Amino acid sequence: MLAGVWDHSSFRADLLGRLRRTARFIAITTYGDRAEAAAAIARVRDVHRRVAGTLPDGTGYKADDPDLLAWVHLTEAWSFLAAWQQYGAWRLLPAQQDRYYAEFATIGAAIGAHAVPYGRIGAADALDRMRPGLIVDHRTHEVARLVLGHMPDNPLAIPLQRVTMQAAVDLLPGWARRMHGLPASPPFFRPFVGMSAFGVAATLRWAFGNV
Repeated sequence: MLAGVWDHSSFRADLLGRLRRTARFIAITTYGDRAEAAAAIARVRDVHRRVAGTLPDGTGYKADDPDLLAWVHLTEAWSFLAAWQQYGAWRLLPAQQDRYYAEFATIGAAIGAHAVPYGRIGAADALDRMRPGLIVDHRTHEVARLVLGHMPDNPLAIPLQRVTMQAAVDLLPGWARRMHGLPASPPFFRPFVGMSAFGVAATLRWAFGNV
């Protein structure tokens, strides 16, 4: 799926715009009414139908490939839950986590993803099943560099940005960090990163009325 973004997106010149559009889709499909969510999903599916290309090894790809969409759906669902469990106002119980996956699965299925997980066990099994097909190349490193290295316009916000990005890296499974060559926070620094990220999350919850 990264190849589609790499070949057909202006993310290098408009990184924040790309992230905002993705965030808007997530917000609409999470909090919008059914009509708004359906319209957003239809727009994304229309874009996906027109995105195709060839990988460096000659393999063809299509953005509406159900298996590729399943990977994007799974990693989004897993990452959102991991972030909430670490920095949310409270931790979800196992049954609540299963319900979260089940509700999130309706979006993945509507987008066209194949065999989306409906619970924690299914998500863990899907990650294990998909891991052997993952690769890291120069494009992966470049995207990570752009996202993690992006600096805010206000210099005073740079330390907060760096802490937030490191907190995101620390949430990754160890195998994923190793694949990308991204170091976890040193043990002595990890509490500071965690507390800082939790503080940012708490401030955002306050700003949005604890939604």
